[in-house]
Amino acid sequence: MPTTSRLTLRSYRNTDEEGWLRCRLLAFLHTDYYDDVKTVRTADPQLAVCLVAIGNDELIGLIDVTVDGTAATIDSIAVHPDHQRQGLGTALLNAAITELSPDITTLDAWTREDTAANQWYVRSGFTENFRYLHVYKSWDEPADGFCAPHGLSTPLEVFAHAQIADENPLRQRFRRVYVCRQYLMHLTGSSSVDGVQSDNGRGPIMQGTP
Repeated sequence: MPTTSRLTLRSYRNTDEEGWLRCRLLAFLHTDYYDDVKTVRTADPQLAVCLVAIGNDELIGLIDVTVDGTAATIDSIAVHPDHQRQGLGTALLNAAITELSPDITTLDAWTREDTAANQWYVRSGFTENFRYLHVYKSWDEPADGFCAPHGLSTPLEVFAHAQIADENPLRQRFRRVYVCRQYLMHLTGSSSVDGVQSDNGRGPIMQGTP
């Protein structure tokens, strides 16, 4: 793992949990995922790569990657706001790719409409592969059409998925409607961005500078 006097990329440890939660919370605060708050780091049996960035004894970045067969997915990637746009996200991405088994052929990630996040994935060598909608119904929005089991009220708040074809009518009805995009990277071949390349034994990996 890369190490300097100020920055270390290493595997996640159980003692990192509080710093991991704080970093993720602050990184998401001003994004479309602002209310995706965790109070406990989720234990996922499919987690294969869990890395953190430590700067001056503080956890300032993280990446978790799950694996299902030959496909890998970025479950969480976050950089503390005070350390964004310094290449740390790219360093975490490339370190995670290096940790993946050579059998893994694709890496994907899902994100909403934040411009900086979408641009970073494109610069990093991902291409959009699929899109659908994330829809939230708030307590003060119409509940027409919603139902609940006997004994419960009509849902006050709802999070749902929807087809992209229904975007316009849903935006007219609900305030929070997001396009969720899947970005996909094939982990074969060679590419470079800004002249930077990384070799994980299967070919160079694209980098960007978030």
